[in-house]
Amino acid sequence: MITLKGVQAAQERLAGVVHKTELTYSRTFSELSGNEVYLKNENLQKTGSFKIRGAFNKIATLTEEEKKRGVIASSAGNHAQGVALGAALYGIHSRVVMPAGAPLAKVMATRGYGAEVVLHGAAYDDAYAKALEIQEETGATFIHPFNDPEVIAGQGTIGLEILADLPDVDAVVVPIGGGGLISGIAVAVKESKPGVKVIGVQAAGAPSMLASQRAGHVVTLNSVATIADGIAVKRPGDLTFAIVQEYVDEIVTVEEDEIANAILMLLERAKVVAEGAGAAPVAAILQHKINLSGKKVAAVVSGGNIDVNILARVIDRGLVKAGRKVQFKMVIPDRPGQLQRVLEAIAATQSNVVAVYHNRTKRHVAVGFAEVEFVLETQDKAHADTLLSVLAAKGYEVELV
Repeated sequence: MITLKGVQAAQERLAGVVHKTELTYSRTFSELSGNEVYLKNENLQKTGSFKIRGAFNKIATLTEEEKKRGVIASSAGNHAQGVALGAALYGIHSRVVMPAGAPLAKVMATRGYGAEVVLHGAAYDDAYAKALEIQEETGATFIHPFNDPEVIAGQGTIGLEILADLPDVDAVVVPIGGGGLISGIAVAVKESKPGVKVIGVQAAGAPSMLASQRAGHVVTLNSVATIADGIAVKRPGDLTFAIVQEYVDEIVTVEEDEIANAILMLLERAKVVAEGAGAAPVAAILQHKINLSGKKVAAVVSGGNIDVNILARVIDRGLVKAGRKVQFKMVIPDRPGQLQRVLEAIAATQSNVVAVYHNRTKRHVAVGFAEVEFVLETQDKAHADTLLSVLAAKGYEVELV
């Protein structure tokens, strides 16, 4: 059902509607991975993700009667915005069901594009079931986020752009949720250049396509848990599963800490804001989950719609893990000059004090003593270890927080 010709037709429909996003070389990720790494920056696409490609292509192929009835979709956030914008461009009504826990930024953006938003359920699959109920009641046309030929063809235009910008690419690394993105890219790439590898990446907490591949049929996970909400899908599509079986060379998984580290690395070293799903391919490359060396690799940064609160937590966690932020507490005599002595010891290590919390009323602290908690900035793990060693040498019992 999905052909290279169909992807090329989608590319014609999308001309002038979507951005042809840049494919940028990353020296940092290349050096760390041993490959030539290029980032396909779909985080800079309209609506902040690739989803507008498939959504608009699907809406563009609807009959006039279907357009009059309006459209409905279910989404974790990015497809919602794509459908909302696509519908707005055609002047038709759109309604989107999103999980109750969808990032607020994605909910507000979807409403901003003109869609009516319904919040329901804990995960995408719950929202999907509710959307089908509403579709039955209203007769609106359902725009599936991944298990639809025209949606898949629209996403496949990314593959055509990668081949145009990097004709000698050896591998394309793509995040997988329901499978629409990798299906479209795989058809475009494999039908054009069969020798190019297409590798999928899933969060270890939501490996529905990998589980289906291993079982030989589509399976539904009992639950999913990942900061990569864009790929937190319990059940892939039957259409996308068939395409993945035929065209995708390999599927790997990445852990939460690896995704978080990739988000931080993209932000700090590449100046790229990526959501969890968009960072997953970079995480796989940095953690050497993909068995490639000295190859030209394109990583699809699928979106940048990350909730600022999640981003703040990712940054904070990343700094702690890298030894660039240290938080600890100790009990000291509650007498003048005692806190100053600790601060002088910290200053001698060239560590920067971010915050100090002094508390003499905690139950476990004896009368005449106080618990003091410190938050410090350090250069790296070695620097943090030196700091803790200096404090221990001076007789302080330090407890990391």
